[in-house]
Amino acid sequence: MSRPRIGVLALQGDVREHCATLTRCGADVVGVRREHELVALDGLVLPGGESTAIVNLARIFGLLEPLRTAVVSGLPVLGTCAGMVLLADRLVDAMEGQQTVGGLDVTVRRNGFGRQVDSFEQDLEMAGVEGPVHAVFIRAPWVEEAGADVEVLARVPDGAASGRIVAVRQGALMATSFHPEVGGDPRVHRSFLDLVHGT
Repeated sequence: MSRPRIGVLALQGDVREHCATLTRCGADVVGVRREHELVALDGLVLPGGESTAIVNLARIFGLLEPLRTAVVSGLPVLGTCAGMVLLADRLVDAMEGQQTVGGLDVTVRRNGFGRQVDSFEQDLEMAGVEGPVHAVFIRAPWVEEAGADVEVLARVPDGAASGRIVAVRQGALMATSFHPEVGGDPRVHRSFLDLVHGT
């Protein structure tokens, strides 16, 4: 697959930034708003944004169950920030009745790092990416617990949140607490595309 076809869930959040980064990485990129747009994708990105708004819109657009089916069927998916929340099987501090797409055997604490004013940036090491990644955390979640089959790709190296899990992979699913689409560094997206090519 020379130019993988990657969908970006285009209901709310950092859609344009992901599309631009994936295009720079050599992918053919399509916005996904309807069930038929999930067909013939090689991979999918669930972007950052507001997790409850995204899942509510997915339900309204008839996408929630098709997204779950795509994950179960093995479609490679990258979830960033709110996308990590959407991929989690379990949530802490979620809105009452909040649903997820699921697929990742993790417990994610929604807004784990705090409110908007607690947003921060930090360099960290990430498995599969050469050199430090400049990670932008905006009202970000963290992984509270990871199942036995989940590979931890990155942790916060220091500070008050030292050791918190902020990037994971399980099979064809990958998720980050931070926003790799911010700042112009395409290496996390390239790592995801390597995952897509390997499935």
